[in-house]
Amino acid sequence: MITAYGIHGHGKKAVELFGRIEDRNLIPDHITFLALLYACSHSGLVEEGKIFLEIMKCKYQLEPWQEHYVCLVDLLGRVNRLEEAYQFVKNMAVEPAAEVWCALLGACRVHSNEELGEKVAKKLLELNPKNPGNHVLVSNLFAAESRWNDVRVVRMRMKADGLKKTPGCSWMEVGNKIHTFIARDKAHPESHKIYQKLAQIIEKLENEGGYVAQTKLVLHNVREEEKVEMLHGHSERLAIAYGLLSTSDDTPIRITKNLRICEDCHAFCKLVSRLYQRELVVRDASRFHCFQDGFCSCADLW
Repeated sequence: MITAYGIHGHGKKAVELFGRIEDRNLIPDHITFLALLYACSHSGLVEEGKIFLEIMKCKYQLEPWQEHYVCLVDLLGRVNRLEEAYQFVKNMAVEPAAEVWCALLGACRVHSNEELGEKVAKKLLELNPKNPGNHVLVSNLFAAESRWNDVRVVRMRMKADGLKKTPGCSWMEVGNKIHTFIARDKAHPESHKIYQKLAQIIEKLENEGGYVAQTKLVLHNVREEEKVEMLHGHSERLAIAYGLLSTSDDTPIRITKNLRICEDCHAFCKLVSRLYQRELVVRDASRFHCFQDGFCSCADLW
């Protein structure tokens, strides 16, 4: 139950449920606290998360796993308390795993902290040089600062080591069949209709919702027009267009995505839910997002 509350953005309910566990003298374990810290992270409950880590250690004598530390670093990073997160990592009782540094690097990129990001990136690649996701994070950090020479070095290193970036992919079920969409792909048999519908959606969002593509999120050294096209071709948008084409108006559109939804697609989904009066449920690599009437269940914390 705590996990379910967490992935749906109901952190306070997760905290209340933990209180009921203690009231009944039930003994929480490592998994309980992991779910609790995750819930705090995805609801911005910073002080609660810090307290629960101490309760775990001091009251229940449970030594935190690396996953617990990842959650706390992620929690601090989401609210831009990056220096505090960095000091926490440096002072951990155990050697931080690559996943801990990865959480901190992701926060540095989101909040454009280049100075700290470089320190973290160096440490991360030392610990786990064969993980393509780590290289992508470092590359994105440099790209956000328009450091294209550094981006090229990272990508050349990936190519030399045979590392490949995971492409964005979304899928949905319509008519008892799974439909898969890859970013900017035209392999779907109804691709022509999908792109026509997507163009109509974009026009409606621009004219009625004030939508403007956040091209700063496109971390490639290309022309502005190409950046807009790249954003519009994200896999979840293709899935949304197909959902609007293929399902009735009173049916929620449910999509699963293998990567974290980007900020621009998040804004796109909120506008679609309001202007088309459709419920959108997107399960990305991080959590569930339930979009209704222009709002998301994550409260923009994901």
